Amino acid sequence: MDLRRDVDGRLFFGAVPDPDTAAQIHQLAKVLKYAHRFGGQPIEPGRLHVTLLFLGGFSQPLLQMAREAAADVRTSPFEMSFDRTASFRGRPGNRPLVLVGNDELKRRVNSLRQSLGAALMRKGLKGFAHREFTPHLTLLYGEHEVDEYPVVPFGWTVNEFVLIHSLHGHAHLARWRLGV
Repeated sequence: MDLRRDVDGRLFFGAVPDPDTAAQIHQLAKVLKYAHRFGGQPIEPGRLHVTLLFLGGFSQPLLQMAREAAADVRTSPFEMSFDRTASFRGRPGNRPLVLVGNDELKRRVNSLRQSLGAALMRKGLKGFAHREFTPHLTLLYGEHEVDEYPVVPFGWTVNEFVLIHSLHGHAHLARWRLGV
């Protein structure tokens, strides 16, 4: 059975900002939308996240295995800090404008990804955290690319990670506190 089919939305682990930080990020996205003359709308505060690990299409067996694996993850809280904006490649006319951080952020997020991937592997799900990954938070989708640009560093302390079901919005299905 293919546990990763895309029938009823998508399933992924993510780190979500607290409501105050999400509101600040949303406000920044509004400013950048006008500064870069983008027509797209900023991502709503309740949908802002950093994807930690994409699992694939939603299914009940995958959901159960992901919950069991996540319960085994032990790692310390860390700072999610962003210091610049950048455009990622995307479909023409639909390019993600994202927040990115420094190498320390990449190291910390990839460490959590590796822990999640190892836990999934122990439950029989392989191949999730093996690719190189640039931690980012998507602000909006724009018509054109923009150059990387520094912003005043900001972020939040990641004390938990969330299992998110994306289908007509984001549903947070479960949360796990970080700690060793």
